[in-house]
Amino acid sequence: MCNKPLQEILYNLAFQFCTMFVFTTINNYHKDLSNGQYTCAEAVNIYLKNINEKQHLNAFVEVYTKEAMAKAIVLDEQRKQGLPLKKLHGVVIAIKDVICYNGHKVTAASKILDGFESLYTASALQYLIDEDAIIIGSCNCDEFAMGSTNENSVYGKVLNALNETKVPGGSSGGSAVAVQANMCMLSLGSDTGGSVRQPADFCGIIGLKPSYGTISRYGLIAYASSFDQIGIFGKTVGDVALLLEIMSKPDEKDSTMNVLKSTSEFAKHSPEKKYKIAFLKQALEHDGIDAEIASKIKLFQKDLKDNNHHVAEINFDLLEFIVPAYYVLTTAEASSNLSRYDGVRYGHVSKIVPENLSEFYLNNRTEGFGAEVKRRIMLGTFVLSTGYYDAFYSKAQKIRNLLVKKITEIFDEYDAIIMPVSPCTAFDIGQNDKDPIAMYLADIFTVFANLTGVPAIALPIFSHSNNMPFGVQVLCNKNDEVLLLQISDMIMEMGNK
Repeated sequence: MCNKPLQEILYNLAFQFCTMFVFTTINNYHKDLSNGQYTCAEAVNIYLKNINEKQHLNAFVEVYTKEAMAKAIVLDEQRKQGLPLKKLHGVVIAIKDVICYNGHKVTAASKILDGFESLYTASALQYLIDEDAIIIGSCNCDEFAMGSTNENSVYGKVLNALNETKVPGGSSGGSAVAVQANMCMLSLGSDTGGSVRQPADFCGIIGLKPSYGTISRYGLIAYASSFDQIGIFGKTVGDVALLLEIMSKPDEKDSTMNVLKSTSEFAKHSPEKKYKIAFLKQALEHDGIDAEIASKIKLFQKDLKDNNHHVAEINFDLLEFIVPAYYVLTTAEASSNLSRYDGVRYGHVSKIVPENLSEFYLNNRTEGFGAEVKRRIMLGTFVLSTGYYDAFYSKAQKIRNLLVKKITEIFDEYDAIIMPVSPCTAFDIGQNDKDPIAMYLADIFTVFANLTGVPAIALPIFSHSNNMPFGVQVLCNKNDEVLLLQISDMIMEMGNK
């Protein structure tokens, strides 16, 4: 993973500065760099030291030690020469192992892509690099982003740093833990049905899924193309907003992109500004929700009213249709997207000598894909097959259209929807291994935003009596990230009081 002698030198250097460097926000970091309080190299050293000390959490699959240090040294020299700081000067960022980075391995945590090295860089990642971000490594995840626990990985499970007997959530669990455990400043994940927001909730950090089409998907390994979005993990709304602003540039390589208003406007939130907020009654009264989570969100609802926001509980009678529709549609798209992985041009090739081409494909894919990925490919192939397409796929598309119509009606009257992120806090490792249906149902509150294409964010404002964090999820109308970030800023201020 890393060159050992170089590691030892860097960690020894890091120890000298560990009492000096504390990251709070990008803005404060840049001020401290400009004042000479510390250097980018010292900051990178600290993160490399943390990564080394916390290897057992299994958050990283590869650490870019040499190039991260090399770039830090170049940036430090630029400051000495008086050159202006770019927006992400020296900001240390980790990426999920589904985001392509030229010259680096990208495997989607799957044996089928063992040893594969990307030939290009994802557009969103390139935008960060162009603003002088330092990319420190790639993070573990559920195989092909399919999972809610980060236990479905060829590299093994990721542990939650707050309680190592608990899952960190998935599929972007490694990216979440990297931020949670101070192994980087911010990180990138991907969100197809909650894969940024749910691990953010389990790990006690912020997780943003933008509107569909806000960030280019060029260079993101596809799971379900009409659902996937690159998302952001951070500890402050302002830092998350800055990364969103930089990554939401137009990209001719992705024809599904939208034009987004500048997210820098979010900072103009005023305490005098009041919002119209809807809570979904069926979500807070759902049979599967933890009683303490429901209770604290209802108390938070009262706090919003006491702060003179217009708050209402509204009926939402489509809640029970969300998860079935989501899994029918995403597995159908996965079945198509993952058909390209056959071992012919790249990736895993079975050592079993095949008798024909069909057996060659069968051996490669049987050995290369894990159990959860196989399950979803088979389910997707089934719902697309003759005789079942109309019974399942077509009906799921109709439900999706109903959901889009319903959420549009809600946003005609309200600024935002607030609901739980997950029905429970982080659960025990291995708890749902034998019950995939229970695992799928745990996505009930997050997949709604992906089905409808609206932006959503997980905000960590509560602590459970079991000592694990949880928060609320905020949804706004499509392409209204500015309002989403303003409301998020207000909620985080309330949560810090």
